[in-house]
Amino acid sequence: MKRAPLLLAALTIAALVISACGGTPVPPTATPVPPTATTAPTKAPAAPTAAPAPTTAAPAPTTAAPAPTKAPAAPTAAAPAATAVAPTPTTVVLPAGGRLALIKSRGKLICGVNNAQPGFGFLDKTSGQLVGFDIDFCKALAAAVLNDPKAVDYRPLNTAQRGPALQTGEIDVLIRNTTWTSTRDTSWGLFAPTTFYDGQGMMLRKTIAAKTLKDLKGATICVQAGTTTELNLTDRMREAGVDFKPVVFQDQDPTYAAYEEGRCDAVTSDISQLVSRKSVMKVPTDHVIMDLVMSKEPLGPEVPMNDVAWFNVVKWVIFATFQTEESGITSKNVDDMKKSTNPDIRRLLGVEGELYKGLNLDQDWVGRMIKAVGNYGEIYDRNLGPSTPINLPRGVNKPWTQGGLLYAPPYR
Repeated sequence: MKRAPLLLAALTIAALVISACGGTPVPPTATPVPPTATTAPTKAPAAPTAAPAPTTAAPAPTTAAPAPTKAPAAPTAAAPAATAVAPTPTTVVLPAGGRLALIKSRGKLICGVNNAQPGFGFLDKTSGQLVGFDIDFCKALAAAVLNDPKAVDYRPLNTAQRGPALQTGEIDVLIRNTTWTSTRDTSWGLFAPTTFYDGQGMMLRKTIAAKTLKDLKGATICVQAGTTTELNLTDRMREAGVDFKPVVFQDQDPTYAAYEEGRCDAVTSDISQLVSRKSVMKVPTDHVIMDLVMSKEPLGPEVPMNDVAWFNVVKWVIFATFQTEESGITSKNVDDMKKSTNPDIRRLLGVEGELYKGLNLDQDWVGRMIKAVGNYGEIYDRNLGPSTPINLPRGVNKPWTQGGLLYAPPYR
């Protein structure tokens, strides 16, 4: 009979031990199941300050920003969509020899371009190839560096994509009707010599009797976002005391489509672009470019920051197109010009001296580049000259010896 009190005492001690260790164990089947996207609580936890998450969304962590006002259709697709909209920029890591070594090892030049501006950069429907003034400068670089004007990977970019492509080093060079400004020079990349001196203009229908900006009071004006023309338009209209309604687009094609459809009274951009786009309108003669210049727009190549050696190569390729025109060297006579007794020409064409070594290029880089694309004048005439639909007068885009602004430093 004495065993019963002992057994009772033992059971009491065991209960106390279990209680001290955390209480009565919960059977495994009672373990709470974390909520999933399809079983999210309809009431938000008290801790987060954000609005309650929708029942179809995955539970937001307590540090999350407030939930969007409209839930995504499917939680599993939401995360990838966010990644696609705002990708994390990846900066290209250069080898020891810098970007020039990277291009040579890759065997291709990556050139950021426009593919929607006739005369400068556009897809030729007959050949299926990108052609134009800017495209030829991409070819000139490829010929000089890789001995192959076709060794180019063209990357079409809209106005908003230009800066990031340079900042991350995704492209080797941007040659895409881009205006040289202080902000871009200090935050995007380094500008090589200007290849086209331009200015901002305004195009409208002949039926609109406007001679000055003041005549456009209350007008709707199409303009591209992220461009110098957008800011210039605001500045000039404010200066003139004129109210207007801007209609903003990201890309060229929608801009001019809206203008042709009559959604805008006028459209503004670089004069070269207006001339280019007017040439492919349904009835070009229905439109007129106003006789005014709203700004200075020096257009030219731009390269990523922090690579002086590559910057020097791009600069001197551009300068070589200037100097060969000034010296009378063309794609047809370049071999004969190597026999010249002029020391400047002989150095430029690599016949004497070793200046090419300073750029880490081959001895005949200038000669083969000119054979491939011609000098500046040949490039201009082929794409913008009198025999083209653009027929854009050269204006100041001529050698300094002809009263223009094209001037190359001495190659010596």
